[in-house]
Amino acid sequence: MEFLHNLTEITGKIAGYAWGVPSIVLLVGTGVYLTVRLRMVQIRGLKHAFELISGRYDRKADPGEISHFQALSAALSATIGTGNIAGVATAIAFGGPGAVFWMWVTALVGMATKYTSCSLALKYREIHPSGEVSGGPMYTLKNGLGMKWLGTAFSAFTLIASFGIGNMVQANSVVDGLRFIFPGAERYRLLFGIIIAIAVGLVIIGGIKRIARVASRIVPFMAITYCGAALVILLINIDKIPSALYTIFNHALNPLAVGGGAIGAAIRYGVARGVFSNESGLGSAPMAHAAAKTTEPVREGLVAMVGPFIDTILICTMTALVIVISGAWGDARPESLQGAALSAYAFKEFLGSFGSWIVGFGLVFFAYSTIIAWSYYGDRSAEFLFGEAAVMPYRIVYTLLVVIGAYVPLKLVWNFADIANIFMAVPNLVSLILLAGMVKEMTDAYFRSPGN
Repeated sequence: MEFLHNLTEITGKIAGYAWGVPSIVLLVGTGVYLTVRLRMVQIRGLKHAFELISGRYDRKADPGEISHFQALSAALSATIGTGNIAGVATAIAFGGPGAVFWMWVTALVGMATKYTSCSLALKYREIHPSGEVSGGPMYTLKNGLGMKWLGTAFSAFTLIASFGIGNMVQANSVVDGLRFIFPGAERYRLLFGIIIAIAVGLVIIGGIKRIARVASRIVPFMAITYCGAALVILLINIDKIPSALYTIFNHALNPLAVGGGAIGAAIRYGVARGVFSNESGLGSAPMAHAAAKTTEPVREGLVAMVGPFIDTILICTMTALVIVISGAWGDARPESLQGAALSAYAFKEFLGSFGSWIVGFGLVFFAYSTIIAWSYYGDRSAEFLFGEAAVMPYRIVYTLLVVIGAYVPLKLVWNFADIANIFMAVPNLVSLILLAGMVKEMTDAYFRSPGN
């Protein structure tokens, strides 16, 4: 349709402007600033973070709704999704292998960003008489900075973003994944959309507790299955890994080899897809982590920062190395291969049809878990904007949009997601910069305490 084609072109230009130099500097620069201000908390606190996830410090009597592990699973279910399969492939298709390096940079500094935002979410959350929790950047802005108007802006952008990044992008990718499993699945988009919507509705009606229970089962299973297949490919081709890593670094940092324009594209797509993948700086994950059972905000911040490490440093890197080793990039990449199709092609090169199935099932389950997790982010925003009465209508609309998402062209959906992401990130980053000093004091006090 000409209308959709024109809309795709327009949103593509807007996304290009939105992800220009100022946005990249703001996102990565905030992460660098927090990394320095907090003295590399993502490195010195990583071991303790895994101890927290193990349940060693869990106390059932603490306020909150879910455990550290369930909070991380709920947040990871929103981030481990199409970004790890389709997002990485899109970054390489349009930004070259060098884009992977900038995804790593985004994740490394993003760990400090996520630590800060989730620590603040715990400190400024609100616990209702029923025991339910409301937290996230909007409450940090409201209760920590007295800037309710900016919290309202964040909630409005998050509500819009939930329909794009959390819903339509994922629903579209589920159908993409099914194409690799069932030939002719494209003809049944409506049917698959309805099935997915029903499966989503059955979970999200139960709120964060049911979402966390489902996520804590789906995420580990699919992450192990997908990563296991990728590791098999990498072990078979272990002699090619050094060359693949050299290619990534060379295309990211050597303008004499690839040209300044190619490096610019690598930075743009690498940072954009990196943020899409691990959501550091967006302010989404703090809403899930705010529900954790703990009295120590720093503890949940440490748990939260493991998310970008698992999501981007581990899982995205595996996908990227498989694609680069397969040689399906640059001039060697067939023009029709982008997004999930490129990942499926690379896996199929080494594992045959089983490789396509792994990518297909990975997309289906990762995208499904992302849809249910993002519904919680949206309904927390709806509650902040319109009150508790708005939550159920939001969930109904969100479920219905899953069906529509299965129909929308892929590139248009990605453009919409990129635009929504950056408008959502700005209010959150403002709160992190203004409250960085407080987080430093909280961090220093926590690590000085006996037993931590």
